[in-house]
Amino acid sequence: MDVLEGMRSFARVVEAGGFAAAARDMGVSRAVVNKQVRKLEESLGAQLLLRSTRVVKPTDTGLAFYQRCLSVLAEVDLALSAVREAQGLPVGTLRINAPMSFGTLHLPDIVGNFMQRYPDLRVELSLNDRFVDPLEEGFDVSIRISEPHHSTSLATREITPVRRVLCASPAYLAAAGEPTLPAELAEHQCLHYGYQATGIQWRLNGPEGEASVAVNCAMWSNNGEVLAAAACRGRGIALLPTFIVGRSLQAGELRSLMPDYQPADLTLCALYPRHRHLSSKVRLFVDCLVDTIGERPYWDLVS
Repeated sequence: MDVLEGMRSFARVVEAGGFAAAARDMGVSRAVVNKQVRKLEESLGAQLLLRSTRVVKPTDTGLAFYQRCLSVLAEVDLALSAVREAQGLPVGTLRINAPMSFGTLHLPDIVGNFMQRYPDLRVELSLNDRFVDPLEEGFDVSIRISEPHHSTSLATREITPVRRVLCASPAYLAAAGEPTLPAELAEHQCLHYGYQATGIQWRLNGPEGEASVAVNCAMWSNNGEVLAAAACRGRGIALLPTFIVGRSLQAGELRSLMPDYQPADLTLCALYPRHRHLSSKVRLFVDCLVDTIGERPYWDLVS
């Protein structure tokens, strides 16, 4: 049997949580995936997966083997890509991780155009807001929105500043009034990104330095799009990045508040492993991000 194909099928089953989902991801039949994994188990003389009608999950042995598979397959892909790329355009699989809201709002067009430009390249895009270790989880590129990141194992390409604004709908402001100073925010309904139910602090930079305000949190969520929708419906004042609320600001659904008191900018970065050969697929994708978004991002051009 082809051990590498068996390892790929096994790893995909673990990641997808089942044979049917893995088969769909790989573009083959469930029977093919099942056969490859069973032959792999037979060749190893070990059970790698626990199978039931409801769930498929790795055994302890399978979980340890899965971690080794990721490392082996990554090195194999790297070797193959290096040879193929020397002959022409990038090929293989590009694994990307990105924050949920940024990914859903902006990556469909960016990734879609990139795939159209390089049709032999397969893209795996994972969106979530948890902390991801690109090395441990095998991502080629991780997009992050944070303060600039420095690491001995990860290279960082800063793409653009991420501006955040205080904003609310005209209807909310007509009913509740418009704050002009940080202390006045305590008198308003505020929509907060995060999990905390108490002790919500918003930090704003003003003419006299940083001001920290304990706001009245009417709603909190771990999804910025939900908060933006609530703000547009007049539920309160939100503090959100313009890559989420830029279009609503441009359309007049939201108004930017307190221009003299604003939160510090964050940075949109692309992170990729230092120790690996910088393959053309990584370099080209990061360049695509930089070229598409620009130093002044397109979502800020009017807002």
